[in-house]
Amino acid sequence: MARALTLELAERVAALGAAPLPAAALSAASLSLLDAVGVTLAASTLADGVAPFAELVAEEAAAGRSTVLGTGLRTSAAAAAFANGAAAHALDFEDAVDGLAAHPNAQVIPVVLALAEHHDASGAEALAAIAIGCDITCRIAAVSGDRLAQRGWYPPPLAGAIGATFAGGLIAGLPPAQLVDAVTFTLSQMSASGEIKNSPDSHMRAVRDAFACHAAVRGVELAARGLRGFAAPLEGKAGFFAAYAGLAADDAEALLDGFGETFWGPKVSFKPWPSCRGTHAFVDAALRLREHVEVERIRSIELSGAPVNTMLAEPLAAKRAPRLAIDAKFSLPYTVALALVDGDITLASFTPEQLRRPDLLAVAEKVSFTVDPNRDRPEHMTSGLTTLHLDDGQTVVLDVDRPRGSAESPLDAAALTAKFIDNSAHSARPIADPEELAADLLQLRHRPSVRDVIDRHFASANASVKGSSTHAR
Repeated sequence: MARALTLELAERVAALGAAPLPAAALSAASLSLLDAVGVTLAASTLADGVAPFAELVAEEAAAGRSTVLGTGLRTSAAAAAFANGAAAHALDFEDAVDGLAAHPNAQVIPVVLALAEHHDASGAEALAAIAIGCDITCRIAAVSGDRLAQRGWYPPPLAGAIGATFAGGLIAGLPPAQLVDAVTFTLSQMSASGEIKNSPDSHMRAVRDAFACHAAVRGVELAARGLRGFAAPLEGKAGFFAAYAGLAADDAEALLDGFGETFWGPKVSFKPWPSCRGTHAFVDAALRLREHVEVERIRSIELSGAPVNTMLAEPLAAKRAPRLAIDAKFSLPYTVALALVDGDITLASFTPEQLRRPDLLAVAEKVSFTVDPNRDRPEHMTSGLTTLHLDDGQTVVLDVDRPRGSAESPLDAAALTAKFIDNSAHSARPIADPEELAADLLQLRHRPSVRDVIDRHFASANASVKGSSTHAR
């Protein structure tokens, strides 16, 4: 008889949620929480496409307990996760895992916070759920590999929806059988088309995680009401791994290898710059090289990296002159030009005015990208070689294997706190004491109530969405 993979995972999750987790996993979860909340606050005013989500959920506000971050609005858990999920990735400033098609906390943290407020969970319960949800998201992505993308899917929201469902189910106190049911209902709502890569004018690239977050909360809520799901939603003959990734049940069993013993959280990378993680090796190189080379002397700029990063350079003409902020964040020519000309990349680097700057566009025109097949391995997918060809025939070369923000070149708590404070300055509703909020988030495991923490810093429960949207626009 085939192994009941989903049920076994659910049983292990339930046991793990009741036991002390490794300090490294909890510490990583704290940093991810701090980073995610800050990025979400900034998106409440800076990201196109986020405000309509807050407007859409306003009708559920009357009886809600869960907060739409940055707005002061309270609404249902599903609606709050929906709106916060839209903001989680919108600025492309959230965490990632180098070499893995996952942004593991863009889905997990909005779901955990919404349900933790609704159920008045403790900080320790919320942090454990984040650590476990992040781990499962990464495991789903690692087992699936590039098969999801090959079959036309966009992997991060799919893997994240599953991880967020287990995390949310822990907060809601679902027993293992109901965790399995919750996965069924999440998957029945989820889709993430790979067409997202081919539509640079679409807002979907920015707000994609809203749908994963909403599906996860609704999946948990339906399971909690006793609705029965599939017996094997992950490993079944037409379950997730078979239908989405073309994987046999036996191959999917790698999902459980070392589960509860090793965690992906400590491997998470935090972004020092608000652009696709695939751009960061080249941005890192450009920032270092500009200290030794005058930009005016650069004749051409040749970048070489993993095949996956082709999406950041093609079509080349469009990437050299991106029209929208989210497309600029997925553009090697534009981000490298920013690094060389301005010496930094910030949230202000992607305004409409910036996208039209002649000096940036002139440098972006000099950028080209070639595929290095030797980098087509997970450990090298975020590495890159940058070559500057100068006007006197000289070349300057820098190979960056582990860009800043990775586990090998990390941003520490102080750097992430500074990033958080900068992000929170853009919140649609001002944060009274960003430093105190950062400290509370970093120490959430010691706080008896997530609801109390959110209340203290995001009070104004009945603020209208119209008012917050006016700020946001």
